[in-house]
This record gives sequence, structure tokens and C-alpha cells, in this order.
Amino acid sequence: MRVLVVEDNAAVGDSIARMLEARRYVTNVVADGATGLDHLVSRSYDVAVVDVGLPGIDGFTLARNARAAGVQTPILMLTARDAVEDRVAGLECGADDYLVKPFVEEELIARVGAILRRADRPLLGVLDVGALRVDLAARNVTYEGKPVPLGATEFRLLEFLARNAGIALSRAHIVERIWDYDFDGSSNIVDVYVSQLRRKLGKLGASGIIETVWGIGYRIKA
Repeated sequence: MRVLVVEDNAAVGDSIARMLEARRYVTNVVADGATGLDHLVSRSYDVAVVDVGLPGIDGFTLARNARAAGVQTPILMLTARDAVEDRVAGLECGADDYLVKPFVEEELIARVGAILRRADRPLLGVLDVGALRVDLAARNVTYEGKPVPLGATEFRLLEFLARNAGIALSRAHIVERIWDYDFDGSSNIVDVYVSQLRRKLGKLGASGIIETVWGIGYRIKA
């Protein structure tokens, strides 16, 4: 497995590389956002570990530009800022997960492993929910035949909702299935991604397809 580490602090970058290489990951460390973006666009990686506070192009911009360029490589965002708005900003710009500094080695390895497991899950067949079609093999979504552009995590979330059409899914269940870690009741990660899905679907006239089940979570209309 190839991992790109984008970290401007040489000591931290080397430490992360040692942690990963001890688990037999092949790592490539770069020190600025522009170089990191170039590597993501022009090379093949299984996952990228990207610091937010990068010189030149910051981590948020790097992730946003990578997604705009069609890069699907999962991104784990590292941030020294523990504010909810910073975490939300990272997820909204295309990151798949975030990790707050300082972190312990076991947590970094667990997060990288969870991202890779999600990426390896087979996607076969087509899910039709009314006018919504989720093509698992082609990894695309249409509503009434019109394409719905989604990021990797948005696609997984919509797939999970579509597989369970008509069933109320708790936030804890969604987090466990999509992000592979224990639910923190103070986290609004599910709400952020559902909001993004609703916005994109709403542009095509499907604003009410994802329903809020008060006191539980969400469901997609059967």
C-alpha cells in the first residue's frame, strides 16, 4: 500500500513515515501543499495523510483542488485545531476523515487502516430507489437520468442509505458503517454529509428524498 504524507514539519513527517513503514506501508513524504497536490494528481496512492497547516496551499485547498481534478484517493486530514468548524471544513472540502494532533501511533494506524478497508469493499450491481439510481460498479449516481456528482464518502453514505431504503438508520450505525469508528455523540459528521447530499440532490429536484427521523437519524424514502 502506497501512502502520501504531506507535512511541512520534517520531524513530524519523518515520524509518521516511520509509523507507517513499520506496518509495511510504502510512504512518500512531501513538505508543501503544491507538491502534495502535484503528487496526488500525477501519481497513484492508496491514501494520503495531509496536514492542514501547509505553506502555500493549505490542506483544505489541496483536498478541494484534488477532488476538482478528479482525484479519488482517500484523504486523512491532520489538524492541530480541535474546533468543530475546522473539522467540518476539512470534510466539506473532500477529506474522508480527520485526526487531531497530537495523536498516538495506534490511532493514526487505525484511521489509515479503516480508510483502506472502506476503499477495498466490493461495489457490484445497481440500486434503484424511485428515480434515484446508484450504480455500484461504475460508482456513479443519477436522479431521473441526470448525473449527481459525489465525492467518495458521499457516495458510500448514499449507497448505505439506498441499501436500507425505508429503514431509519441511527447516526451511530451510520458512523460505524461509513467511518469505522465509535460514535462520538458530540460529532456532527453525519449531519454534515447528509446536508451535502441533500444540497446536491436538491438541485435536481430530489430535496425530500433523504428524511430526518427525529431522535434517531436518517432514512431514504423507499
